[in-house]
Parts: sequence; structure tokens; C-alpha cells
Amino acid sequence: MLKAIIVDDEQHCIDRLERLLRSSAHDIQMIAYCKTIDEAKKEIAKIAPDILFLDVQLGNATGFDLLSQLDNIDFEVIFTTSYDKYALKAFKFSALDYLLKPIDNTELDHALQKLRQQKNLKETSQKIDILFHNFKESNATSKRIAIPTVEGFTMLDTKEIIRFQSDANYTHIHTLQNKKLTASKTIKYFEEILDDNMFFRVHKSHLVNLDYIETYTKGKGGHITLSDKTKIEVAVRRKDELLQKLKA
Repeated sequence: MLKAIIVDDEQHCIDRLERLLRSSAHDIQMIAYCKTIDEAKKEIAKIAPDILFLDVQLGNATGFDLLSQLDNIDFEVIFTTSYDKYALKAFKFSALDYLLKPIDNTELDHALQKLRQQKNLKETSQKIDILFHNFKESNATSKRIAIPTVEGFTMLDTKEIIRFQSDANYTHIHTLQNKKLTASKTIKYFEEILDDNMFFRVHKSHLVNLDYIETYTKGKGGHITLSDKTKIEVAVRRKDELLQKLKA
């Protein structure tokens, strides 16, 4: 039985989540309900929960303010949010789970199943560090990203990534240090979360960092040469958009 705390400043949201959890088959024991950061800090210290369901917006404060005030995060965190598109992208960069309000029972079950498969709490702490970094550096061109691998997660700065190469349901990631990581996600997953002003899908099998394109060679679609001297064919339908980005 997992001990859980809900932190949310809206009673109807607490009620809905509690109802869904009580009707689920995930052995969640609801211990406390908190509406403020101070209440949550006291209950976390007293109860030592396994899971914290944490609202992103808590009045004039945020769930991140709560986490930043804790000496040790030794529990899993599932965020609940009505936040904007940018915030949702930040969650995807960090690979942390979030539930969009109004919370859907299927999405809740999926998040809890993933939580059961989590390998260790160190991963959660690293993911939260990435989330904090990306929110604080919201205007920065480089972000931190959690790369899901077979073994767990590898944390990378997007400036370190030269290119992504598709391999069916996996993706090979090539870095400036001449390292290759294999991610247990499709290339489409990375295309959707990365800023298209920095990365561009030049071909169905290749997503590249625009900063590392050294040359473009003309042709039907043409091809590019990257800083690691890799030559990649450009799909005909992507050619015009790529050239516009290179001129920008």
C-alpha cells in the first residue's frame, strides 16, 4: 500500500482525484490533503509519503516552490496542472509525469503504472532538477533533457546533441563528445518536444541540430554536412523549409 498526499488549493480538484484514486486498483492509501505549501511541508515531514500529487499552481505560489524548500525529495511526484503549452513541454523534457486537469481516469492509471516501474528515487530527483533548470532558464536556447534508455535515464544538455537518428522504435543520439546513446523512444517523440528553431527533421530518419550544419550541397533535395562530418540526405519536401531556417 502506497501512502499518498494531495497538494491542491481547489477542493473540487482534491475531491475528484481522491475519488479516482479510491476507485483504482493501485493500492493507494490517501493520508493527507493540503492546500498550502506550509501545510504540505508539515504533512510530508510527519507522514513520509511514497507519492505526492502536486498542483503546479498553488494560489500565488507554485508546486516548485514547495519542492525547492524540501531538504530531501525521497518520494515520487506526479504533477497536476491546467498549465500552458510551454509548461507541458518542460514536463516532457524532464520525463516527469503530469496529469492535465480535469484528470482522466485512464491517464491516472497510466501514470501510476509508470510509477510502479520507476527504478529508483535518484531518477526522480534528477528529473526535478531538470524541470527546475528549464523553468528558470525559460528564454535560454539550450535546455536539459532526460533521455530514456533501456537502463534508465541519461541527462543531457541539448547543446551537446548533434543529431538524432531513427532506428524503428529506438533513436540513436550522437553528441559533441562523439558518444552515441540509444533512447527507447521514436524520433517523433524527440521532434515533438524539441524546439524546432534549434532542431529540424531533414529526413524521416534524421533530426539535426541546426547549429551544427556546416554546409548544404544543392541537389534534388540536396544534402547537409554536420560538424562531425556526417553527410545526410535532405528530403525533397523538407528542402525549402530547411533553407529558410538556415537563412534566418
